[in-house]
Amino acid sequence: MKVFFTRQAERNLEEIADWIAQNNPDAAERLIAALRSKALALGSMPRAFPVVDLGPGGEYRRRIHRRYLILYRVSERVEIIGFVHAARDYLDLFRMP
Repeated sequence: MKVFFTRQAERNLEEIADWIAQNNPDAAERLIAALRSKALALGSMPRAFPVVDLGPGGEYRRRIHRRYLILYRVSERVEIIGFVHAARDYLDLFRMP
């Protein structure tokens, strides 16, 4: 199944990278590469991770990588809707109207 990154997901990755790079640019680069890799791997196992209730519009799921969540929607493709630190309230940040 194809994997697509939304603009929001790309912005999230940029924000995460910028934040971590303030203290450790190499760690930021490694984390972003790992998050992208984990997200792309969802194409081969899109329903392997728990469903989350983000509202109407599809089947939303989340995958955890270290302290970050990869939020995505499964339809005819895997749509990565965002990346967020697990300590944040992702339900409020990503709830669909």
